Amino acid sequence: MSAGHDTDLLIVGAGPAGVAAAVMADSLGMHTVLIEAGWVGGKLHHIPALQNVPGSWQTGPALAQALAADIARVTETGRCRLVQDRAVRVAGHEDRADVVLANGQVLSAAAAVVATGVTSLGPGHVDWITAPDRFRAAPLWRAAPTDLNDVTHVLGADRPLGTWLRAHPDVRRTLNVLCPPEDDYKAAEVADDDRVQFLPIARVTIAEAGQGQGWNLHTENCSGESVTYIAGTVLSNLGNRPAALDGLVQGEDGYCPAELQHPRILTAGDLGSARFQRIVTAQGAGAKAALARYYDTALAGA
Repeated sequence: MSAGHDTDLLIVGAGPAGVAAAVMADSLGMHTVLIEAGWVGGKLHHIPALQNVPGSWQTGPALAQALAADIARVTETGRCRLVQDRAVRVAGHEDRADVVLANGQVLSAAAAVVATGVTSLGPGHVDWITAPDRFRAAPLWRAAPTDLNDVTHVLGADRPLGTWLRAHPDVRRTLNVLCPPEDDYKAAEVADDDRVQFLPIARVTIAEAGQGQGWNLHTENCSGESVTYIAGTVLSNLGNRPAALDGLVQGEDGYCPAELQHPRILTAGDLGSARFQRIVTAQGAGAKAALARYYDTALAGA
């Protein structure tokens, strides 16, 4: 344990990165506090299919259950404590790192790993969508096949599109995907799936169709041509934005790379960059953060 501190490491977020940090820290004999407002496993609980995660995991909930078992195991050692609360702020000081909880409590340790991940973008967060205040679009990645109707439109071609299609191979309904130019490289992943019809656009204005008919999607493509689509159901698949705590240093894109933070504050997982947002890279980043702090402490003797 670091001199002057009861806890070596505060870990904010119990998704893949946070759990990996806790497991690595426990294996090194470090004392940790893991802070999570929801469930261990985070968004894994809503990911219907896994394809690129070693270990033959078929679904996100199955992997989340395994991560919860990992945390149960390390808490039994007495070196890890799980705190069910929401962290709202992090701060680095010369001699410690602080995490402030929503209830006002301040936790302190020698250092902190922040692995709060990302949250979904909504229509109001992108400049190519104009929509009325009452417009709501459920995220595609949480949609069940029964949520679709004969005319389902999807805003954006982010990668959960491929995940959803793989999770529901027997669903034959067509997803009409409004795809701005910045999503072209993501759309290529499922370009050969005949259940997807890509509708290239530059912008869309959403208005109520009236008489319970859904929504009118007034689109304009990159050539200035206009087309209006009538959508019975509209789902959102716009990508993510970082779930950054107050006190973190954000780059121009809003993400929080480790190199910008206070020396006692480490970031891990999807929070650090828009690139490499995968479960296995998040796990590696979390383990690396805990290991880095361990060696920093050993070399500095503090």
